[in-house]
Amino acid sequence: MTEKNLQGTNINLVKAHNLRAVLLTLLHEPSLSRVQLAKQTNLSNTTITNLVAELIEQGIVSEDGESLQVLPGTRPVGRPRTGIRLEPAARFVVGVHIGVGIFRVAIVNLRAEILHNQTHLFDINLPAQNILDQIIFSVEETIASSQVARSKILGVGVGASGLVDFPSGVNVLAPNLNWHDVPIKEYLHNALNMPVVVDNNVRAMALGETHFGAGQGVNSLVFVYGRIGVGAGLTFKGGVYRGSAMGAGEIGHTIMLLNGGESCRCGNSGCLETLVSEVAILRQAENIANSHPDGILARTMQERQELDPIECVFTAARQGDEATRSMLTERAQYLGTALVNLVNLYNPELIILGGIFSQGKDLFLETALSTVRKCSFGGMGNSVRVLATSAGWKAGVIGAAALALMSYFYHSE
Repeated sequence: MTEKNLQGTNINLVKAHNLRAVLLTLLHEPSLSRVQLAKQTNLSNTTITNLVAELIEQGIVSEDGESLQVLPGTRPVGRPRTGIRLEPAARFVVGVHIGVGIFRVAIVNLRAEILHNQTHLFDINLPAQNILDQIIFSVEETIASSQVARSKILGVGVGASGLVDFPSGVNVLAPNLNWHDVPIKEYLHNALNMPVVVDNNVRAMALGETHFGAGQGVNSLVFVYGRIGVGAGLTFKGGVYRGSAMGAGEIGHTIMLLNGGESCRCGNSGCLETLVSEVAILRQAENIANSHPDGILARTMQERQELDPIECVFTAARQGDEATRSMLTERAQYLGTALVNLVNLYNPELIILGGIFSQGKDLFLETALSTVRKCSFGGMGNSVRVLATSAGWKAGVIGAAALALMSYFYHSE
């Protein structure tokens, strides 16, 4: 039998809950009067007055210089209502996105707007400690370059590739990095002397979109990211769904082919990652270029060496290389099938695509969406929206920063 949670609460937790409601409301509204804020948070005017006074004293919110406009046909009662707004530069966090062979560091304000950032490539064959030392140095450099006072930095959020145990901040397994049981949270905390929160990088991206991107106001969201690997992050009512073993969202390792599938780095074969990841697409593209040495793809790969390899593939498809377009359409159908499974299992309001799927959105989105519309059970695919992220390369580092903002400021995680 499931054990019921019969624990009570105390006045400090009630205040923290009320403060969270106020801050999250102000995050999504440019300016509200105290009366409007009370109505939206369902708190009393007295509670709002006390909380706002405290936040003004801390410099976290301020009053607008001009009074809010009165609606036509109504008469103002009492003194003019002034708007309360969040001060984005009152506090900051650092976001760290750890991908495969690349990491990004950024310092952001309370609206997850980037002030300063760095990007570094790294050798995945190096020990994890070497990479973490590089990240620590980059974090210190980024803080110094931003000229933000360290006292205003609330903490560090890290989105890392692979399976992450959220409470401990340990990267349990990252096959594409050759990492096993790497204590990211402890190592960075000891070196930086700041609070650190760590989660899977795609779950972090989902959180970033939920609170600072296209997912604002959406109850259920899935973020699907493709690059060297393929993963998904799921949010519900503003919070991340992690699963019982912190592994929710490992869509890249759902088995799509029972027979004849290629081996995956996870140990299985026929996984989605072997079909639609950047590595899988480039492998297919190489076969096409070798089979058609005079074709558009082969020429593009030879003549446009300044482009990333995956961009060469997308460019060739856009220029009319039929074999390449056909291959990408097939990849998009596999992606769409995976999204159908997500819709049938989770029934989200919004699916956002990132990584190579947003980079090549004109080549993936239409086919994937068509598959979702056609194959989802009971017409559920007709109501879900499927979009490409507008954040581009920033999605990872904003997501990592969102982890810190939600943990150390807005406190919804």
